[in-house]
Amino acid sequence: MNHSSNGKDATQHLRKGLLQLDTTTGIRKAEHLQTQPDRARKGITKRIWKDRYLLLIGLPGLLYLLVYKYIPMAGLVLAFNDYSPFQGLFSSPWVGFKHFQTIFENKEVLRVLWNTFNISFLQIAFAFPAPIVLALMLNEVRNQIFKRLVQSVIYLPHFLSWVVVVGICVVFLKGDGLVNHFLKDTFGLKAIPFLTDPAYFKPLLIAQVIWKEAGWGTIIFLAALAGVNPQLYEAAIVDGAGRWRQIWHITLPAIRSTIVILLILRLGNVMDVGFEQIYLMLNPFTKEVGDVLDTYVYVKGVQQSDYSFATAVGLFKGLVGLVLVTGANYLAKRFGEEGMF
Repeated sequence: MNHSSNGKDATQHLRKGLLQLDTTTGIRKAEHLQTQPDRARKGITKRIWKDRYLLLIGLPGLLYLLVYKYIPMAGLVLAFNDYSPFQGLFSSPWVGFKHFQTIFENKEVLRVLWNTFNISFLQIAFAFPAPIVLALMLNEVRNQIFKRLVQSVIYLPHFLSWVVVVGICVVFLKGDGLVNHFLKDTFGLKAIPFLTDPAYFKPLLIAQVIWKEAGWGTIIFLAALAGVNPQLYEAAIVDGAGRWRQIWHITLPAIRSTIVILLILRLGNVMDVGFEQIYLMLNPFTKEVGDVLDTYVYVKGVQQSDYSFATAVGLFKGLVGLVLVTGANYLAKRFGEEGMF
């Protein structure tokens, strides 16, 4: 009997001990869970205070994005209604996807879409590689004074506005301009209608973009080339590699990731082909091949006050850019590149 009673007492004590242990552990866990948010808040506050000067430096940029990029997104509701200034933004009649259907059903809009994609991909095919070629050429120059002089000269057009660039183009290429005078006086040829012939419109656009922006684009690629280890070139020379093999096997692989990232960013703006440049170059003779989404939206949205349709086109452009950036980033990762995200 004594043994059985002692056994029962020991079992009861053990149960009480385990119960107290579970209770104590539960209380500690609860206290730990309660203190986790407090610790997180304190950690965030500490980090903000530690990086306060950096955050202050970035504040203007954040305010710019907030005021000019995010707050105006509330106006996207215009794309889904027939906006009337008298009824207001949220009281105008709701029409759903009517304006988006117009984008794909209107033949004029389809023509403008084709022109936009055509000009944009011509720019990617010819204007995008131009800074890469320039950077490779400048990287081969050993005379530093000549190299800096060339860099300064090719950078300068970037700081000119499109009004100035198109103005220079008109002065040189108009019917009685310098180029036609030269062709007439030197070779006895007739004046060539560079500015009114639709066949010359797109080549002129691409040439202007290359002349204006190629020099500025070389900055990024030259910065990437500056990080290449010179010992790689020395090893290649020892192995008997010439200049072309050094470029192909060392220089281009060194800037490949930079090229991929910039190409992804460019694809995100495939629907933006330069409103100012094209608007200034357009005339009744070249409207058929040169009218793009931006100029069409300007006419419809600003001159004809069709704000809802203009907003729908803007939203459509953003969605196309998002799809292209996401797809290009996915393909870049599939081929072993880092990508953007």
